Amino acid sequence: MDVRDRLARAALAALAAVASAGVLLIALAVTVEGWPALPHLFGAVWSPEDGKFGVLPLLAGSALVTLGSLTLAVPAGIGLGLFLADVASPRLAGVVRPALQGMAAVPSVVFGFLGLNLIVPWISRVFGGLGFSLLAGCLVLAFMVLPTIAAVSEDALRAVDPALREGAYALGATPGQVAWRLLLPAAKSGLTAAVVLALGRALGETMAVLMVLGNAAAVPRSPLDPARTLTGNIALEMAYAAGRHREALFASGALLLLLNLAVTQAARLAAGGRAAR
Repeated sequence: MDVRDRLARAALAALAAVASAGVLLIALAVTVEGWPALPHLFGAVWSPEDGKFGVLPLLAGSALVTLGSLTLAVPAGIGLGLFLADVASPRLAGVVRPALQGMAAVPSVVFGFLGLNLIVPWISRVFGGLGFSLLAGCLVLAFMVLPTIAAVSEDALRAVDPALREGAYALGATPGQVAWRLLLPAAKSGLTAAVVLALGRALGETMAVLMVLGNAAAVPRSPLDPARTLTGNIALEMAYAAGRHREALFASGALLLLLNLAVTQAARLAAGGRAAR
């Protein structure tokens, strides 16, 4: 190994160490600030005026809006990635791909504004009520994570060895069989990475869902009920929180960080187990 390779490895190791240290410092700071409120956190009511700081309704809101958006976005995103990688002509792909990249660059508050002016009124007209609901949050969040899933899925599908595809066609497989039985299984690890990235984005999103969810600190009983997420709750209340209320917000941030890391790690381990089998 020459000097340049050693320097490159040392630089990459230093960058990895800085990134890891940054995550650890953030986790430590949030945990220390919120530690006194941890025993009061696991209740069913969030009402700072009454001294109640239960985050279970907020956890339910975060989980439901994340799962709902991924349920909508994952099939569409993987399908779009497959379309760009294996079906679309180069000219058509050259039009669709920049559009997806442009969507990924749009600030979240713009998605929230569009949801506020398009999706919320549509839900109100079709289903009644005010339109601020879990359904609105799921739709807005699905549009936000769709470009990430599609882009990473396309890269994963393009990385599959072309010889596998050519051999399948030589054996008489149809395009649908090649896509379903060959490309998708072969790109499973990359597709899992796309879902994990989208999961992290959805779970941590704040402004867009804050604008359309309705922000009721209660467990939604239907997709048309309002809800509130952990991130939205922190953004709403941190400006005026003090004392135990402020500590509870920091504790809920630590809980959100832990939840995100745990879900991401579990997804990676599940993908690794499937790949090993």
